[in-house]
Amino acid sequence: MKNREIAALFDEIADILELRGENVFRVNAYRRAAQNIEGLTRAIEDVADEDRLDELPGIGKDLAGKIAEYLESGEIDYLNDLRKETPRVLLDMLRIPGIGPKTAVRLHAELAIDSLEELKQAALDHQIQKLPKMKAKTEENILKGLEFLSRASARTPIGVALPLAQRIVGALAQLGEVDRISIAGSLRRFRETIGDIDILVTSSAPERVIRHFTHLDDAARILAEGSTKGSIVTREKIQADLRVVEEASYGSALNYFTGSKEHNIRLREIAIQEGMKLSEYGVFRAGGGARKKPRAGKKAPKEVRIAGRTEEEVYRVLGLPYIPPELREDSGEIEAALAGTLPALVELKDIRGDLHCHSNFSDGAATLKEIAASGKKKGYSYILITDHSQSLHIAGGLSPERLRKQLGEIDSINATLRGFKLLRGSEVDILPDGSLDMSEELLKRLDVVYIAIHSKFKMDRGAMTKRVVRAMENPYANVLAHPTGRLLGMRDAFDIDMQEVIRAAARTGTAIEINAHPARLDLDAAACRAAAAAGVMIGIGTDTHVLSELDYMIYGLGTARRGWLTAANILNTRTARQLVSLLQRKRRT
Repeated sequence: MKNREIAALFDEIADILELRGENVFRVNAYRRAAQNIEGLTRAIEDVADEDRLDELPGIGKDLAGKIAEYLESGEIDYLNDLRKETPRVLLDMLRIPGIGPKTAVRLHAELAIDSLEELKQAALDHQIQKLPKMKAKTEENILKGLEFLSRASARTPIGVALPLAQRIVGALAQLGEVDRISIAGSLRRFRETIGDIDILVTSSAPERVIRHFTHLDDAARILAEGSTKGSIVTREKIQADLRVVEEASYGSALNYFTGSKEHNIRLREIAIQEGMKLSEYGVFRAGGGARKKPRAGKKAPKEVRIAGRTEEEVYRVLGLPYIPPELREDSGEIEAALAGTLPALVELKDIRGDLHCHSNFSDGAATLKEIAASGKKKGYSYILITDHSQSLHIAGGLSPERLRKQLGEIDSINATLRGFKLLRGSEVDILPDGSLDMSEELLKRLDVVYIAIHSKFKMDRGAMTKRVVRAMENPYANVLAHPTGRLLGMRDAFDIDMQEVIRAAARTGTAIEINAHPARLDLDAAACRAAAAAGVMIGIGTDTHVLSELDYMIYGLGTARRGWLTAANILNTRTARQLVSLLQRKRRT
């Protein structure tokens, strides 16, 4: 699939057009097209073969022609021409949080900056603040942005890694020589970002499986190709390792390579205390069941493997119940397992609906009818429509008149549905003073009111916290969306006291969202756990803009499980009636 490649090229075109000061609608056309292409569930090549490119949302004749050109030649002449006219450093600077097109152009033109290294040195030498309207704070933010960029480039977001790993596993699972196969590593623990991809298999023909792995279409470079291990660098520049293990060791190897390191150390300590040895090859005890070390001069009895075929078996011989991968961070899971108090984590089957979805009334691609049909197909009983409020012009925020029109359309659609409904909602902007960007008359008409920060990200900690707390005190505010504003690999969280926000949420009866979009995953797992401990309800929403993004629920679920959340902690494990009744208690108190 070349979907991601083409989406990245269209994003690059948008970046260059923005640097050139082109019309904002033209820039946004490329950005919307990139988003829609990346969100496709089908290969763009198949759509092109059917001659239906211009039927895709946001893809007209011109963009369809550029897609076809790339699929045929591997290049887009228009982009090549733009690149020739655009210094590479300008695009590099746009990757730094806080540097926009105008600032990038100024720094290049007025300080002759031609690389990120030169930019860093200019900031360190305080050359930037000497420019008109540039301040010392600008230099400080640039240095922070460069440091953030360095950190982000070392890890891969789960939204890139998981689909790639699943694609590799799917290709290998079709081989007759593969018996068992699983993703391992931090990816299996649903960490937000990962270093590399680990995959384990059992096979009667390991070398054949490894050769197939190293010659997959996703492989850009082979690092190793042995009898039990293969390593590649994928086209996404992610290292992927495949290990072939014995059937008798599969469970212990899966446990070992899933980690975390700290969790594994704790398990080995338990094994030693019980006179056993734990390794990636299994759990071993000295022959004859001996628990004590042999006397001096005596030969140690032969070790006997007593577990290793399955993870459940490994935990059982250590005197523990099975611990889900998402909890294996040495953050209290061992103690909870010993005490018999591990939570029954929320599962995908518990989720009854999606709480964050945008339609083509604002910046989404799908109609309300299409969203309803997709939600019903997924087995949901509801989806909350959360188009933006009026002040967010860049995302097509709805004026009061357009919101009233949308609510009427939702009611009309619901009248035709059975077993499914669209919930009336909005993602209402929290204005800088903490007030909401919507009249009370309209807020009353909504089933669920999401509130969110989309502007003034650089307010200081006290002011930002006060802003959010005041918004939560509004009796119509039900769910705080993406509460820290972070974008993984692109933007750090804004400065806010999340503990104070959680306390305010508990006091006001406001829920907090896990935004399941893999670029956000906000609330994070640690804050989820703190919120649940404070009695705050959590809603999971995909922030869908393209219908395929409804599948992002799995990422939000992974974060919830990492946060020790059960079905009882999650809003959207309720029926629609229970959900609305629970949230609207706030209006009645």
